[in-house]
Amino acid sequence: MSAPGVALAVALRTWRKTFRRPVVLTFSFVQPLMWMLFFGFLFQRYPLELYSVGVSYVSFLAPGVAAMTVLFGASQAGIAFVRDHQTGFLARMLGTPAGAGAQLAGKLGADVARLLAQAVAVLALGAAVGARFDPAAGAVVMAFAGLALFALAFGAVSCAVALLARAPEPMSTFVHVVNMPLLFTSSALVPARQMPDWLQGLVAWNPLTIAVDALRAALLFGIPPRPEPLVGLALLAAALFWLAAALLRWAERR
Repeated sequence: MSAPGVALAVALRTWRKTFRRPVVLTFSFVQPLMWMLFFGFLFQRYPLELYSVGVSYVSFLAPGVAAMTVLFGASQAGIAFVRDHQTGFLARMLGTPAGAGAQLAGKLGADVARLLAQAVAVLALGAAVGARFDPAAGAVVMAFAGLALFALAFGAVSCAVALLARAPEPMSTFVHVVNMPLLFTSSALVPARQMPDWLQGLVAWNPLTIAVDALRAALLFGIPPRPEPLVGLALLAAALFWLAAALLRWAERR
């Protein structure tokens, strides 16, 4: 089977496994809805003058929660490798002529597509609770490309951790240790200009900030993201994908 055929087969398997677990899918929508409702209405009077006059907090928050949903989902992408290792399926897959890179591409491609669909659903939930958008099609496409690169990068990190740990406990630690610091040092919940100076320096280098700012500018103002940050996300995604693929090939030799 060719590399694209392998990737497609792995992607279809990943999607089938996802849809067989409706509880997980349901929770992935309930959690962002809770964030949207609690934070959106709790801080509805939060001043955003330093960001943009006339933008409500729930409108500001919705793209951040959509990107947060992608972050949380991508950080758990490697859990499937842990399960496959425990059942012996991973060893059987790695023993086939199918290349490790093609298998990883299919698995992460399926995860990225699902996470982008979830982000769209979260934005629809945001609009239902009062968020107001003024998007431009081209800008939104570019912003979602950046969000896809972000999802690919952190999905690859999760897979790399899973291939090294091969146990659920380290994966749980990774999810909790990485997600919250990354979220609260980004512009997902608060404009960077309204943060302390020392924190603004961290926010500027946070990949989640790049994805959130691109999505927010495209949805609220119809402004396309600058290419330089997207190139940075692409390089990060490529490097982390290479690392995860190398670890998958290493696992094949063990």
